[in-house]
Amino acid sequence: MARKALIAKHAKLQKIRQRYYEACKAAEAAWEPKPKKPKGYQPTKWYNRCASTGKTRSYMRDFGVSRQAFRNYARKGLIMWLRKSSW
Repeated sequence: MARKALIAKHAKLQKIRQRYYEACKAAEAAWEPKPKKPKGYQPTKWYNRCASTGKTRSYMRDFGVSRQAFRNYARKGLIMWLRKSSW
């Protein structure tokens, strides 16, 4: 499990990025210049995080979870069209 502070920081940055994205869309629709980028918007600081455990390593982009969570979900049969081959 990831540290709670890092999970909270990641959620906060996602909200900031979403607000900036919406502001850019509104400015584009109104033919206005883009707003100034907020602090923490640098693309080099972006990273993916598992939706269930919050881990950043061994993240599977197609499913949005880490390798361990994916394995648990596959074993329980929660991922449609996927079946564990060793059963």
